[in-house]
Amino acid sequence: MKTWIYPQDPYQMNWIEGVKEWGTVLCPPSLSVNIIQIPQEDGSLIERYIFQNVTSKDIFTLRTDIGIYTPFNDSYEDTKTCLTQRCHAHIWCGGRASWVMALRMGAYPPHMGLALLQGSLCGYSVERDLSKGSNDRGDFILHPSPLHLAPGESYTLEWVLFWHQGREDFKAKLSQYHVPLVESEHFVYFYDETVTYYSKEFKNSHIWPPTGIIQNESPDNIYRILVLPRLLELARRRCRFIIDHQQFHQSGSRLDGAYLIYDNEEKHMYYNERYDYNAGRERVGMGLLMVELLKRYKVQGAKESILDYRSFVCRELLDPATGEIYNDAGRDDSYKRLYNAPWYARFFVEFYSLWRHEEDLDLALRILDNYYKQGGDRFYAIGIPVQMILSQLSYRSSDSSRMMEYFKQHAEYLLEQGIHYPPQEVNFEQSIIAPAAIFLLEMYAVTQDPRYLTGAEEHIRLLDMMTGFQPDYHLFENSIRHWDGYWFGKRMLYGDTFPHYWGSLTGLAFLYYGRLTHQESWIQRGNNALRGVLGLYSYRDGTSTCAYVYPLTVNGQQAQGPDPFANDQDWGLYFALKELKFPNPGKK
Repeated sequence: MKTWIYPQDPYQMNWIEGVKEWGTVLCPPSLSVNIIQIPQEDGSLIERYIFQNVTSKDIFTLRTDIGIYTPFNDSYEDTKTCLTQRCHAHIWCGGRASWVMALRMGAYPPHMGLALLQGSLCGYSVERDLSKGSNDRGDFILHPSPLHLAPGESYTLEWVLFWHQGREDFKAKLSQYHVPLVESEHFVYFYDETVTYYSKEFKNSHIWPPTGIIQNESPDNIYRILVLPRLLELARRRCRFIIDHQQFHQSGSRLDGAYLIYDNEEKHMYYNERYDYNAGRERVGMGLLMVELLKRYKVQGAKESILDYRSFVCRELLDPATGEIYNDAGRDDSYKRLYNAPWYARFFVEFYSLWRHEEDLDLALRILDNYYKQGGDRFYAIGIPVQMILSQLSYRSSDSSRMMEYFKQHAEYLLEQGIHYPPQEVNFEQSIIAPAAIFLLEMYAVTQDPRYLTGAEEHIRLLDMMTGFQPDYHLFENSIRHWDGYWFGKRMLYGDTFPHYWGSLTGLAFLYYGRLTHQESWIQRGNNALRGVLGLYSYRDGTSTCAYVYPLTVNGQQAQGPDPFANDQDWGLYFALKELKFPNPGKK
């Protein structure tokens, strides 16, 4: 099958475009395959795949021995194309309770769904066209669960393709097709919370769990709930690890005081001038986490550690006189990157909020001055500290007015662009959309100008399409990202990264929107998105990973699991510590 188009779709989007044709089957030669398609009166389509052992011996298969290509049209050209002609595919291979919710990127219904009617799926793989880099999610391959077939025995896998109007209608269709759906208030819990999960099969089950993973892998339902220590304890263990294992100390070295990558496989620090392995850029997330923890918790050696890191930043990554932020140690700016400046402005604002040294606030202001002089008001930056810095400038009216003017110019540009996003390091993706929403929501919070709220709602609508509700802490309310493991990981694997720490940006957008509009449902979703990224951090020893690559294989290479590099992931824990509220956070 080469096309699947809803007849009345004004955009005539083809939902199944890829390198390989839909329904192409991979399997051992000892199995024959018979494919049957049965169109239904309501416009849906049943597809039946019958596998038969044609040998005289028993056949046992492994998870990836059999695969069926299902190339949902999930790629990233220009924004105009993406909004009407591409989809986000939310895949759940949950044994007999398997489904795919494909949502048009622009949120325009109808959308496409797949529900498993017979058989069992154990996972999926992807095949990427590497020439497209980060701008194509690849062809998906759904894998039937491992089989045992006696000579002459056959096995049937059957699903239905159907149209739906969105998330709630999709859930209703799953119910109509008798596909079990496990739901929970969260899929990442903390130790002092009660775990509750429910479906038609499991109702009101409560557990007081130890830390770890609660997992059901029956043929009917596969779901995974992660239980972590209290958030402060998780952050304490992580910062302890950073202090002991990820800060470089060598007098006279340019890297003295830097927070560096840690290789969990080889058990040592690592630095490389390659952009995403260097000592600048996203690694400042470790510094932000350390400062945020120090506001709440005393950790031995943490103050000395963060002061050493601050010295490194001022010496190697910043020109204190001009506010210029450099890409790497040695004030190396051979690669110009606007993303970096707001992160270090935020770092110095956080420093100021902790110790109230005017020098830190001055540095933050100089960095933002420099950022906006370089055209930052036309860039979709991550983490601009709008409310944070304005709240610290109530007694410095001229500085406050200047910053507000920058922010208003930036906001006006975002309003003018709407959802027609320019390409940045990736053509169209979640961390372009979410920062636009967050910036406008922060501006609405400080000005009460309703245009900013209305503008933010456009971005919220698109972010909603990027998050799924699969019953697995890797996936639940985690935004689709599919390139970070290549750029930041040791394995350099393209492929879905669930979770990834920048998913916390969607959490902030949902959370801020819910708070400003007094909608508890959005607050809850923001809370869950912030929790969702915490699967990157070990609850045992403070180790972490920059990306969990979720597919079973990527271009035939074994994938599913955490990348060995602890690199840039601490932004996720920083935002969670900053924004998640608990009535009993634990003792200091």
